[in-house]
Amino acid sequence: MSERRIIHIDMDYFFAQVEMRDNPELKGKPVIVGGKASNRGVVSTASYEARKYGVHSAMPMVQAHKLCPDGYYVTPHFERYREASQQIMDIFKSYTDIVEPLSLDEAYLDITHLVRPDLPASHIAQFIRRDILEATQLTASAGVSYNKFLAKLASGMNKPNGLTVIDYNNVHEILMGLDIGGFPGVGKASKAKMHENNIYTGQDLYDTSERELIRLFGKRGHGLYNKARGIDYNPVKSTRIRKSVGTERTFATDMNDDDTILQKIWELSCKTSERLAKIQKSGKTVTVKIKTFQYETLSKQRSLRDPVKSETDIYNIAYELYTDLKNPDVPIRLVGVTVGNLEEVSFVNMTIYDYL
Repeated sequence: MSERRIIHIDMDYFFAQVEMRDNPELKGKPVIVGGKASNRGVVSTASYEARKYGVHSAMPMVQAHKLCPDGYYVTPHFERYREASQQIMDIFKSYTDIVEPLSLDEAYLDITHLVRPDLPASHIAQFIRRDILEATQLTASAGVSYNKFLAKLASGMNKPNGLTVIDYNNVHEILMGLDIGGFPGVGKASKAKMHENNIYTGQDLYDTSERELIRLFGKRGHGLYNKARGIDYNPVKSTRIRKSVGTERTFATDMNDDDTILQKIWELSCKTSERLAKIQKSGKTVTVKIKTFQYETLSKQRSLRDPVKSETDIYNIAYELYTDLKNPDVPIRLVGVTVGNLEEVSFVNMTIYDYL
């Protein structure tokens, strides 16, 4: 089996870059794309000029306005982003069928079969970036390596509009100097726990035994042990299996009125049912999620003997889950309904109305 060659492509500040392309007056300005601050929106994407002020994605818009009061705030135009994304994905598919999209602006490509002595993986990555720029006028950063973890790590090392290769000659040096927060799966809580155990860098992680990492982090410890050594056997998956379908909404103000919340749960149940119908799926698990006014996330689910797909069935279960989950004294800011454990809809028991 030949050594794998993986490219990770990550578009640079994608939403903001599309807005700048379509409105040249925004170029070079601190552009922030997201929902309205008055509606408790969050930042979707910030240009590099805006990031200098401390603005970043997922930040509440209210906070972004405080940090960057003179920024250019843009409401998202998702149709434009989807159109650009489709162009980009088509370019990927023109090189290889083994493409694993992660989002509208990010994907893994397995190009092992394309590599030759006179055509290294880094050249192919440059060709792809060139094609994207010519087709969309948008820049992309790329990472090239022999596995997915290292390719993704590489793509973020020389942004924007950069290309980085991690190979056997430089992998150890890069990983040893990496901040522990730069490893996948190490979020804020894990990072704090790492620091408590004097693990601050890749070198510290490398020097920690696998047994100790498993003791600290359970099954994830084995993966962390491998990552410190640049090991990742996960293949690029050209088809992603959808495991659940759901919808959630954030209220404009903290909500504690059951009638209003249940009306929203009904609307979410209808929307989830519509999405299930589009992909011809039903599901055996229903989950209700709420986020309190204190940003605490709670969820409750129920597994069913028979799969559900209609809005009424989804709502009836979601109603009971919400009733069990909700503290009457605690207002909430978000509610969500998800159907999981999906399977193909059985046509045997469908009525004529299901075809209309």
